[in-house]
Amino acid sequence: MAAESSHLHQQQQQQLAAILGPDSAPFETLISHLMSASNEQRSQAEVIFNLCKQHDPDSLTLKLAQLLQLSPHPEARAMAAVLLRKLLTRDDAFLWPRLSLSTQSSLKSILLASIQSENAKSISKKLCDTVSELASNILPDNGWPELLPFMFTCVSSDNFKLQESAFLIFAQLSQYIGDTLIPHIKHLHAVFLNCLTNSVNFDVKIAALNAVINFIQCLTSSSDRDRFQDLLPSMMRTLTEALNNGNEATAQEALELLIELAGTEPRFLRRQLVDVVGSMLQIAEAESLEEGTRHLAIEFVITLAEARERAPGMMRKLPQFISRLFAILMKMLLDIEDDPAWHTAETEDEDAGETSNYSVGQECLDRLAIALGGNTIVPVASEQLPAYLAAPEWQKHHAALIALAQIAEGCAKVMVKNLEQVLSMVLNSFHDPHPRVRWAAINAIGQLSTDLGPDLQNQFHQRVIPALAGSMDDFQNPRVQAHAASAVLNFSENCTPEILTPYLDGIVSKLLVLLQNGKQMVQEGALTALASVADSSQEHFQKYYDAVMPYLKAILINATDKSNRMLRAKSMECISLVGMAVGKEKFRDDAKQVMEVLMSLQGSQMETDDPTTSYMLQAWARLCKCLGQDFLPYMSVVMPPLLQSAQLKPDVTITSADSDNEIEDSDDESMETITLGDKRIGIKTSVLEEKATACNMLCCYADELKEGFFPWIDQVAPTLVPLLKFYFHEEVRKAAVSGTNWL
Repeated sequence: MAAESSHLHQQQQQQLAAILGPDSAPFETLISHLMSASNEQRSQAEVIFNLCKQHDPDSLTLKLAQLLQLSPHPEARAMAAVLLRKLLTRDDAFLWPRLSLSTQSSLKSILLASIQSENAKSISKKLCDTVSELASNILPDNGWPELLPFMFTCVSSDNFKLQESAFLIFAQLSQYIGDTLIPHIKHLHAVFLNCLTNSVNFDVKIAALNAVINFIQCLTSSSDRDRFQDLLPSMMRTLTEALNNGNEATAQEALELLIELAGTEPRFLRRQLVDVVGSMLQIAEAESLEEGTRHLAIEFVITLAEARERAPGMMRKLPQFISRLFAILMKMLLDIEDDPAWHTAETEDEDAGETSNYSVGQECLDRLAIALGGNTIVPVASEQLPAYLAAPEWQKHHAALIALAQIAEGCAKVMVKNLEQVLSMVLNSFHDPHPRVRWAAINAIGQLSTDLGPDLQNQFHQRVIPALAGSMDDFQNPRVQAHAASAVLNFSENCTPEILTPYLDGIVSKLLVLLQNGKQMVQEGALTALASVADSSQEHFQKYYDAVMPYLKAILINATDKSNRMLRAKSMECISLVGMAVGKEKFRDDAKQVMEVLMSLQGSQMETDDPTTSYMLQAWARLCKCLGQDFLPYMSVVMPPLLQSAQLKPDVTITSADSDNEIEDSDDESMETITLGDKRIGIKTSVLEEKATACNMLCCYADELKEGFFPWIDQVAPTLVPLLKFYFHEEVRKAAVSGTNWL
């Protein structure tokens, strides 16, 4: 055995000697295998590469440097730059201290020589990343005294490529060399000014803009920052010149950099705020420009408005611009098509017909109102919205109602004082001839019920509830009906039983009619509304129980197709909330049948994306609250899958941040990605949500059943206690804390 191991070791040594030896071919083959599409070939190459790193880091580093400098193949040079950067990244395996002084010296020289000789733009950028990575680790200890003089020589040269490379490195190193550069501020200011003012190369200008903005953010003293104030007109000219030359890609890069500056150092802009914001709004208004460019200009102004902690009240001093921006956003809301798919309501897609312009306008109105508040926004809205509502086009009516809903959260305090006026604007549109306008009016009522409640409910229930009930009769437009039911939910959530009870006869009878409607979307909306009404009216709902429960049970039992799984899930939610509202005595006879259906579902094989699972977890917990100790016989069925959900391992995918391949299923909305160092991590959030729900349910059972929960403690404690520390999902951790406190 020992002989076999020794032979293997000897083979490995020979392989490494060949790869790291004078002949360059074996090393180039290794690097090409690292880029291979074959997983097996790539994995084998990674093992060998790591052995080289372990056994002879000097030879490996020099081989990569030579490949970077001499290979005729661009993909090999690019890979060499990336691998060197990874080797020079400060982590647990930081290679630099293990290299001999002569290797360190050779590597620094080769990197700077390669910057001068490399002609491929994409490789130059990777090279700059590698130089910046190494410099960030060794500059603080004065480990690369040649670098700054080299960069100053490059920015002062006539070679555009060298200028761009030096500025790119300056940008990345600002945070490390900010203080080192303070003695050179005068020189640096002159270099930046000269380049931004006189350079004819846009790539160089953008790189200089990037460097300036990064540098300004790194200066700790406001007086040092102020010395760069006079660069701002030239910085803005970089943007306007790019636009005038039709170079929108460069303009968008410039805008992204300026947005970063607006977010981090808004006060740098304050002396020339009028000119800067004016230019941005001009870009936003220019219909000849690409949407992406105009959206970025708007993002700049919104970011400035949101930077209120760093520059309080700065944007409020420009009321003429607020009015102009609001008008731009309102115009974007007109970019909506009357899509037939919206009217058929066969799918969940409420956004049919909406464009990216519309979505950006909607989001920015919300952000602007939250950033500036009602005192600033309401006067502007009051000035502009009436004209939209009075116009003949349905799109304008729709835009006004959407805008009202979007600004409600940020303007709530001021809008509450003008409720009568706001509400009249909305309710008048309930009779608009266009269904999308009626939908938008209902949507606004739903949003206002949340943001302006309970004032709206207390003062205007006699106007709002009949209006919503009337909209439920719109059988020609199922999407309007479904949305009216959803708005009942919003309204009733902020409502006392005393206000709601007089309307229950009308609301419940209409919701029962909708439950028997053919459109699944309408049925789902009705179920959610019934659940909310029952929850809000509590024991007052007993009167309707006998009429409602047969329909709910019928849906639970009959909605078995894949296409109506959500309908079944919502019927569970509704039944459990109705049960809790009316109490154990009233619910007891039906509870047994409902529990049997849930138990048979629990035992069936459900697909991973079936919403039934999470709805059922919550329904069981509500049923436990309703039935109390009578629930104990069902615990043996409920607990195994609940523990299984609580013990779920997060679905995590890790790829290299340099990889061009996005994490698989990147279209999956439940997949969130974060980048840590050189790794891109994808986490399936739906799994974490199920885990958090299950942990919360365990707490509910423990709390409700008291000593009846005792038989399960031995399994629950080992599940919850490890989650207390270091678990990265806050909801899971909170649930674990609640559960262990009880235990």
